[in-house]
Amino acid sequence: MLMRTDPFRELDRLTQQLMGTTGTWSKPSVMPMDAYREGDDYVIAFDLPGVSADAIDIDVERNMLTVKAERRPTAKSEDVQMELSERPLGVFSRQVMLADTLDTEHIKADYDAGVLTLRIPIAERAKPRKVTISATGGGRKEISG
Repeated sequence: MLMRTDPFRELDRLTQQLMGTTGTWSKPSVMPMDAYREGDDYVIAFDLPGVSADAIDIDVERNMLTVKAERRPTAKSEDVQMELSERPLGVFSRQVMLADTLDTEHIKADYDAGVLTLRIPIAERAKPRKVTISATGGGRKEISG
């Protein structure tokens, strides 16, 4: 049996009851993420510890990226009696609005050690490019605005 000494346990329990977050299949907390640019990719990393790769769903519709994941109970048998359950179970979901400058057709997803990493390339049309200037007439031309 697992014993825990925590003077704030009852306060936490009361807060969870008032906020409606008690129970085994309660609404889980937010799916933490980091987002940054690395070279020609935009990278988004989501923390999903304890979630199997087959329980993750990634969807892109227009510019809205939706990541859904389900953390299932670890106890497989029905004769298990939980002594303490603090890890949230159920469906996690996070939506991220992507810029038009990202190539959503070529998203790469990798899942390792409980971290889902999405690499979204920056679209070719959004990358800086040189504009060539052609000189006609061989002379100087004044540009006025």
